[in-house]
Amino acid sequence: MDLKTATALRRLRLVSAPEAISFLLLLICSVLKRTTDFNAVPVMGMVHGVLFILYVIFWADAWNRTKWPVKTAALYFVLSVLPAGGFFADRKLRREAEGAVIASRARQEGAVSA
Repeated sequence: MDLKTATALRRLRLVSAPEAISFLLLLICSVLKRTTDFNAVPVMGMVHGVLFILYVIFWADAWNRTKWPVKTAALYFVLSVLPAGGFFADRKLRREAEGAVIASRARQEGAVSA
């Protein structure tokens, strides 16, 4: 895995958890708006919108660089629209990056030919 691909995956990982948190907070604010006088939906909506747009941009970049199959790319996109999906995306991306690092080190040491 080259440096640009690793960077693209890292950016996607870094935005996935905050995007999930903002989505959950937006849902909570939406419930509070309807049950109390507390209305933070405009602020949380904007925060979540910005993070979601960043997630989609970083997802597209990661898909382009990693050459994921359509099924894998679709999974990461679907995880972005589920309330806690960003946490699962972060976990899967971390495992994928760790696996790539292990494979890269094995190739460098000559243990695996690829």
